Amino acid sequence: MKLFIIGFLSGIISGMGIGGGAILIPSLVFFGSLKQQEAQGINLIVFIPVAIVALVIHIKEKNIDFKYAKWIILGGIGGAVIGSMLAIKTNPNSLRKYFGLFLLLIGIYEFFKKK
Repeated sequence: MKLFIIGFLSGIISGMGIGGGAILIPSLVFFGSLKQQEAQGINLIVFIPVAIVALVIHIKEKNIDFKYAKWIILGGIGGAVIGSMLAIKTNPNSLRKYFGLFLLLIGIYEFFKKK
């Protein structure tokens, strides 16, 4: 049941376009006793069907400007190749700390950004 709730909350966040990995990865590391790389790999597998559902809904609502999306997709593919190679070579404890720092910085930014 715990994994279902984690997936449900992650799906809600993903559907909003925020990124369910912010919920899923720490939850799997803390409550699932997984290494950071394993949690990130599971996040990527979970992301595919969740992203497809969210994408269909956002396309129907005309929330996507494809002229911008193609450049982001190309950059994202290159970044994903480099990032996954770095993640595999990084110590799991260090990777968990880097991810936590990243989430903290994003949280601080969101807290102080101007409307």
